[in-house]
Order: sequence, then structure tokens, then C-alpha cells
Amino acid sequence: MDKGTVGIIGAGTMGRGIAQVAASVGYDVILNDTTAKLVDSSTDRLRQDLARLVDKGKLEGAARDAILSHIRGSVDLRDMSAADIVVEAIFEDLDAKKKLFAALDEYCRPDVILGSNSSSLSILDMAMATKRPEKVVGIHFFNPVPLMKGVELVCTITTSFQTLEYARQFSASLGKQTWVAKDAPGFLSTRLLIPYLLDAMRLLESGFATKEDIDACCVLSFNYPMGPLTLSDLIGLDVLLNIANGMYGSFKDPKFAAPILLEKKVKAGQLGRKAGRGFYEYT
Repeated sequence: MDKGTVGIIGAGTMGRGIAQVAASVGYDVILNDTTAKLVDSSTDRLRQDLARLVDKGKLEGAARDAILSHIRGSVDLRDMSAADIVVEAIFEDLDAKKKLFAALDEYCRPDVILGSNSSSLSILDMAMATKRPEKVVGIHFFNPVPLMKGVELVCTITTSFQTLEYARQFSASLGKQTWVAKDAPGFLSTRLLIPYLLDAMRLLESGFATKEDIDACCVLSFNYPMGPLTLSDLIGLDVLLNIANGMYGSFKDPKFAAPILLEKKVKAGQLGRKAGRGFYEYT
């Protein structure tokens, strides 16, 4: 695949990670968000992350400079007219995503693929907000994007074979391996993950085991890189609550019902690593 221009909507953790990976392999990146402050904050954070890699000897200074030179900020969706593929990575709200896809459909060239990084929401609903539903596909990256090797491709009943294949080749060009999931709530990855995380919270909530023992059991017994409660803090407890509520609303299956402990932590602002406190405390 010839390197072109990737448009990324949403300059948060996921958008910034996708931008870094795309720029590192030679794509030009347009990183868009609603305000210059959000875009500048994201690029500053990326600059700091890359500086740490240089300090640790994991990245050459020239490579850092090349990555940054490939990324430009944007606060105007009309800038996406220059993109060859667009990946949406905004917050998990279906109405907001549908409005965004309708706008992208207006500003992007007719041949451009529109991808969503959503982890659980209906890709078809986003596709039907456009006049090109055959060119809309889920391209679900995982956090942290530069380290995680997998990308989940979500195919709707309207997604064309050519669109799916383009998304596969794009992901491969980023050094990622893919699998294809159906467009159903939670897709494949989240449908497997959420019950696991919620069960760990229920065990903690019931007093069956401590958070340290729950995490140690999963790390030492199953060779997972981190335990479920540590992982929950990394993902964000507010994000997990939103996903769980959405999946429970779709399936009415108790395994997707959010524990009261999760609801209370979110209400108290204990959202995980990003807030300095979740199931654990962070400095």
C-alpha cells in the first residue's frame, strides 16, 4: 500500500496512539479535535512520550523528529478532504459519532474509507448516517496502540469486500494483525473482555478476595500481563461502565450488568489511572 494521508478524528489517548503508529511508518497524519488546546495538548504529550523512548535508547532522535514532522494538527473537519482514509476515535457516544460521520461524508472524497475505532457501538448506525455505507468499517485499535499488535475489523452488512480488504491492508501496513468481527454490540473482543472484568469486580465487591490476590491469580495462573482490576484502571472505569450499560441494554444478560462498586467508583470520580485513583492509587 502506498503511504498517503491518514485523517484521525479525536486527539485523545487512542487518536494520539494511532497517529504515532501511522506517522512512524511514513503516513502523513492530520490529527483533528474540537479545539486547538486539545490538539496541542495531545501533540505535547506525544512529544514527551517519544522523548522518553529516546532517553531509554528505544528510538533514535532522527526517528522521533520524523514522526513529529508527519503529524499536523487540525480543528476543522474540512481538512479531511486531504485524507486517503479517516479513522474516528472520539468518545463512545453513538449520536456524536453519527453526526461526525455525516459531516465526514460531506467533506471527504467519495472514494475515501471511513473507519471507526469504537469498541462496542453499532458501525452500521454510523454507516447509515452517510451516503457511502459500503465504505464504512470498524477499525478497532487497542490501548496502548504502539504496543498492542491486534486490530479488530468490524464488518457490517453493507461493508464492501473492497473496504474490508483496504482496512486489512492499512492495518498490516501499521504492523498490526487483524481479525474480523460481526457488527454486534461489543463485537468479539469486548464481548469476551467485559464479563471477565465485571466478574473480577464482583469478587472484590463480595469480599471473596482482595484486589491484589484477584490480579495476582490472573497474572500468575494465566500468564496475563496484568490482572483484571489493573486493566480496568488502565481502560478507565467510566469507559467500562458506559460499555457495560450499553451491552446490558442490548442483551439483557446479567453477565453484562455493571456491579454497584463500579457505579460508585465512577460517581466518586475514581476513574482509574487517568484520575490518579481507581481500584488502585497512582502517582
